[in-house]
Amino acid sequence: MSDSNIEARPAAERRDLIILGGGLVGMTLALAAARAGITSHVIDRADPADLVAEGADARASAISTASWNLFTNIGLADRLKPLGCPIDSIAVTDGMKPGRIDFTPKPDEGSLGRMFANRDLRIALFDAARDEPAIAWHVRTEAVRRDRGPHGVEVELSDGRVLTASLLVAAEGRQSPTRDEAGFALAKWDYKHRALVAALFHEKSHDNTAWEIFYPAGPFALLPLLDDEQGRHRSALVWTVGEKDAAGVLAMPDAMFVNEVSARMHGVLGQISLAAPRMSYPLRFHHAGKVVDERLAVIGDAAHGMHPIAGQGLNLGLRDVGGLVEVLTEGMRLGLEPGDAQLLARYEKWRSLDTFMVMSVTDGLTRLFGIPGRLPSAARRLGMGAVQRLPALKRFFMDEARGMSGKLPELLQA
Repeated sequence: MSDSNIEARPAAERRDLIILGGGLVGMTLALAAARAGITSHVIDRADPADLVAEGADARASAISTASWNLFTNIGLADRLKPLGCPIDSIAVTDGMKPGRIDFTPKPDEGSLGRMFANRDLRIALFDAARDEPAIAWHVRTEAVRRDRGPHGVEVELSDGRVLTASLLVAAEGRQSPTRDEAGFALAKWDYKHRALVAALFHEKSHDNTAWEIFYPAGPFALLPLLDDEQGRHRSALVWTVGEKDAAGVLAMPDAMFVNEVSARMHGVLGQISLAAPRMSYPLRFHHAGKVVDERLAVIGDAAHGMHPIAGQGLNLGLRDVGGLVEVLTEGMRLGLEPGDAQLLARYEKWRSLDTFMVMSVTDGLTRLFGIPGRLPSAARRLGMGAVQRLPALKRFFMDEARGMSGKLPELLQA
């Protein structure tokens, strides 16, 4: 993964966008914008080689049908298709007791999405960015000054360079300094839980089925991955535990951790072993009351963060990308510049309802099923049974899983 070409292009010319953050959402935005003839500076303080190093990130992401359409429309499908595992079914159960729900689409409806290792997504995005002249990629540096005014934006980097553009886009993640500097109010709360993330080898095939097992201490998810090069079956694990218990679980020797995981799997995938190092992150909710300001748009986790119970965090950020690129493209076709206030107002109006709906559903599911003591086991199974018996409700959850609810930008459509 050589980065010798990242900064070989001229870096100081004015471009349409300055994107702060070159992660999964920020780099997808840069590539989608480039496809529409929109140029960008992408700034990331990380070293790309560190981000794609083997074992650096055990996380995996469920890519919805809508997000897959976006990757297809910006030319990434051929790179990514061999790396993704289809999710053909989602099995939801309360502690493996009777009353399991199976979310399985009809043959003509396609899969419920695809599972990708985050590392594979990054490699595909970074390789595409290196080949794209519309993207000037600045790494191992960060913004130390951000100025926005009537005629454009100017960003000074920690290495002394000064970049200019029409629009500043903050894609820096949950702790976005640009969002905070702009004074955006956040609705936020802490679920007081932590997600323990790992990858597992297992004896039996997962048959492209994802498992969501609800325990009194929190959800326990098994997400299907492709077999590795040696033909070993793999799944991603997202195990939610209370914050007070997380340190003890993380301190377990690998053998003890595997035994604890195995006990919660009830042999559904046979014998297991660790396929990647463990990592963890706290589970919190935040939602920005506004996502635009003068020549500024905030996208992805900088604008909204949620519990992983429905697997929609990254997908919601990719819906931001599709919406922003469509609004900018249509406006520029009419002669408006990307930082035009009318375009930003349209983007905010478009995204506000969709974001609110997805986050409300996710938070509702979290409070019903994901927080210990919030819902007794019998009541949880009763609620699951209601979903099973009501086709419209079950269809709603399946549409949410595929990211196909609501009005979608063209980039997110097949």
